[in-house]
Amino acid sequence: MKFFNKKLLSCIVLFVGITTLPSAANEGYQITHIEVEPYTQIIQRTGKVDFARVVNLSFKTAGFLTQLHIDEGQAFEAKQLLAALDTSELKADKNAKYALLLQAKRSIARVKTLLKKGLSSQQELDDAFTAVETTRAAYRVAYYNLEKAQIFAPFHGVVVKRNTDLGELQSPGVTALQVAKLNNNLIASVALTGEEISLVHLGQKVKIHLAYLGLVEGKISKIPAIADRRNHLFIIEVLLAETDFTKPLIVGQLARVLIHTQSQDFVYRLPIEALNAVNEQGEALISVEKNNKPQQQAFSIYKIDNDFLYLAAQENSAALKVITLGWNKLPLISTKK
Repeated sequence: MKFFNKKLLSCIVLFVGITTLPSAANEGYQITHIEVEPYTQIIQRTGKVDFARVVNLSFKTAGFLTQLHIDEGQAFEAKQLLAALDTSELKADKNAKYALLLQAKRSIARVKTLLKKGLSSQQELDDAFTAVETTRAAYRVAYYNLEKAQIFAPFHGVVVKRNTDLGELQSPGVTALQVAKLNNNLIASVALTGEEISLVHLGQKVKIHLAYLGLVEGKISKIPAIADRRNHLFIIEVLLAETDFTKPLIVGQLARVLIHTQSQDFVYRLPIEALNAVNEQGEALISVEKNNKPQQQAFSIYKIDNDFLYLAAQENSAALKVITLGWNKLPLISTKK
C-alpha cells in the first residue's frame, strides 16, 4: 500500500508538471512559457457592400426616346440593345451629307475635264478635292451620330439606375442609364486609422462576413494615398471574391470585414490576467520565474487590448516564464528591467 501511494504521488507530480507548469518549489502559482512573436492584430470594421465601378450611359445627340428594353435591377448581356432614340432626323441628315459627298466627287471629274480643255485652273481642282474631304468628314459625323442614337451594353451587367422614360426628349451627354458590371465588381468600403493603414497592403486577403450568407473571401483592392479630410480616416476598398452569393442582391447590405495583420515589431503576448500593475513610468509589472524563484520585473508596454497584454521585445529576446496565476499571493521582490 505504501509503495502504491508513492507511485501514485509521482504520477500526479509528473502530470501537473506537463499541464500547468508549476514552479519547482510548487508554491501554488502557475507559469506560462511566452515566446517572442511578431505583433499580430485582427482589425474588425463594418462597411457597406457596393459596386466598385459604375458607368453612366448617355446619348450623343438630342432626340425623343422611342425604345427602352431594360429597367432598374435587370441584368443584360454584352452588346445588347438597351435604349434608342427616334432616328428620322438623323437618317435624313446622314443621307443629305452622303448626297453632298457624291456631288463633290462629281465636281472633281468635271473640273478635271475642264482643266484639260484649258477652261479651268489647278486652284479649282484643289478646291474640289478639299470639298470632297470636307463633305466626307461631315458624312462620317452624321453616320456616327446615327450610331450613337442607340445605347448598347458595353459588358455583362445590371442596371443600377434609370433616369429616363419613353417619349422623353433626351439631351446630349445627360445620363440615361447607370449600369455596373456583374463580374469582380463588388466591394466593401471600411475606414482605418493611421496606425492600422500601415499594417495592410494591396492584394492582402481578408474575410468578409455577410448577413445571412456567412464568410466570403476578399482582398484589399484600393488603399488611398491621403486620409479623408473630415474624419482623418483612410477609406480602403475590399474586393469580394466571385461566389454564388455575391450577386447584385447583396449591394447595400452591411458587411463585417476581418483583416489579419502582422507588423515587423516583436512582442511578448501575455494574457491580460498576468498584469500585476503599472508603475509610475508607465511600464507593466509582471511576475516571472528565474532560477526557480518568483520575482517582479518591469517591461515596456507595446499595446493592450481586452484579452492580451503586449510587451515590447526584440527578435532574439529569450522566452519568459510568466506567472499567470497565483502571483497575487506571492511576496515578490521588485527588480528593475
